[in-house]
Amino acid sequence: MDQLSKCEANYVPLTPLTFLKRAGSVYANRTSIIYENIRFTWRQTYERCCRLASSLRSLNILNNHVVSVLAPNVPAMYEMHFAVPMAGAVLNTINSRLDAKNVATILRHSEAKALFVDYQYVQLASEALRILMADSQQGQSSMPLVIVIDDVDSPTGVRLGELEYEQLIQMGNPRFVPIEVQDEWDPISLNYTSGTTSEPKGVVYSHRGAYLSTLALVLGWEMGNEPVYLWSLPMFHCNGWTFTWGIAARGGTNVCIRNTTAYDMYRSIATHKVTHMCCAPIVFNILLEAKLNERREISSPVQILTGGAPPPAPLLEKMEHLGFHVTHAYGLTEATGPALVCEWQAKWNHLPEEHKAKIKSRQGISVLTLADVEVKNMETMESVPHDGKTIGEIVLRGSSIMKGYLKDEVATSKAFKNGWFFTGDVGVIHPDGYLEIKDRSKDVIISGGENISSVELESVLYKHPRVLEAAVVAMPHPRWGESPCAFISLRENETGQKGDVKEADIISYCRKNLPHFMIPKKVKFLSQLPKTSTGKIQKFQLRAMAKTFQVTEKKSTQVNKEIPQYHVEGHEQILAMSRL
Repeated sequence: MDQLSKCEANYVPLTPLTFLKRAGSVYANRTSIIYENIRFTWRQTYERCCRLASSLRSLNILNNHVVSVLAPNVPAMYEMHFAVPMAGAVLNTINSRLDAKNVATILRHSEAKALFVDYQYVQLASEALRILMADSQQGQSSMPLVIVIDDVDSPTGVRLGELEYEQLIQMGNPRFVPIEVQDEWDPISLNYTSGTTSEPKGVVYSHRGAYLSTLALVLGWEMGNEPVYLWSLPMFHCNGWTFTWGIAARGGTNVCIRNTTAYDMYRSIATHKVTHMCCAPIVFNILLEAKLNERREISSPVQILTGGAPPPAPLLEKMEHLGFHVTHAYGLTEATGPALVCEWQAKWNHLPEEHKAKIKSRQGISVLTLADVEVKNMETMESVPHDGKTIGEIVLRGSSIMKGYLKDEVATSKAFKNGWFFTGDVGVIHPDGYLEIKDRSKDVIISGGENISSVELESVLYKHPRVLEAAVVAMPHPRWGESPCAFISLRENETGQKGDVKEADIISYCRKNLPHFMIPKKVKFLSQLPKTSTGKIQKFQLRAMAKTFQVTEKKSTQVNKEIPQYHVEGHEQILAMSRL
């Protein structure tokens, strides 16, 4: 057997580009893209991607050159996920919610050779390019070629330079032969992290990792043939969690929308009979808070894959009542999107709704392309017991993990240790093997030696009928070192007011639903919580605010009034003193 070798017939580098070539042939007449009044078939999409790849090569875009794009979820953004790597280049989808300074930083760091800009973001791009121009004059960076993406349904005529996307499509060769992937380890895309806990880093995906992640998610989500997929998740977010490539693999239809408003989402779901969509939990609130004139009846179930932040069980329960079947996933940019999926089991169907929602809020089990996932004690590197209580850091390994951080060997070596990728997330493993995140490692609140999960506390707060958003962080405490501080945005009451809910009301509610040591010592109301451009709550901003708050202890004649009591084996009551 040792004498049997690889050859072109039995070994082909893995790449998601094969999904488009296949779709263009076997699903040729199926609708590939819907955008307002525009319809494309898979044959047309394949041809358009060939044309664009051809034009990119004619513009001297060569192998491993970075091509950046700043655009919403429009057809051009989708096509570039195939066309750019078909030209041998690396796709960099830039978060369109960033400011000009951050966009310029990404263009500089990635050394982008071309920048595609949707007409909607021309002003943002112009400001970023001005910053880049100043650097260029000092010899610190070079300027990318700029191409505007005008609206394909309703052209505006907006330009930034001479080149326009549809012109490149028309100029290109429809019979262009895509550049062959020589090595499946070659880069296919470059994504910058959202930077919730540190500076954004450039995460490089390989063709192999993208291919395997795509297949794992299609299988893990049990996505059948001909799905109708609504693009409510930004394609710039981990390449749309790889579903940019996955919808081609299943011969589905991409329903593109510029804005994730309640009106646009409900209208698209009803009009096009959407079967699948992805989103961060923040989109749940957009759908739940929709006004009557924005809503449309959901006639058949819509499958939602959610991630980005642990969704509170009460929120999941409300979504199910609207007609959305929610599957929870966990991932991060470095894992090529979702790495764990809460795979549903039939035996759970008969459980009470609240219990089902609680299970669905778990992060679940590894996707098929992960070789292993563990929760480790970071001091001993031993795996924690599967008891649903013992916490540790979540570590991953498998072919879907990133190649590494661009131009950052220190960060790459720090992330990869002892054969594992360290996520920085803290969690537990339940007896059934399902994993549940308890917090980011730096979000765990240690109060008097007790570990308090901000996620658990937030889940209780979300059950309050007037709480729209909640985030819990640590604040200084004179006796316990740290104590929980809750930041909350409220729903309006029947008269459109919010001021009727006071701090004392929330604390009283918590006293009825939480152990004493977990009760927030401070509740701060905000009109809305600060978020990253991908919808994650920016806890570092809230932590900075919480550090300015002071807790004054009330003197009491009762001894140990502040010290909580709880049960241990033998039902013996002990004081929860510091473990130190």
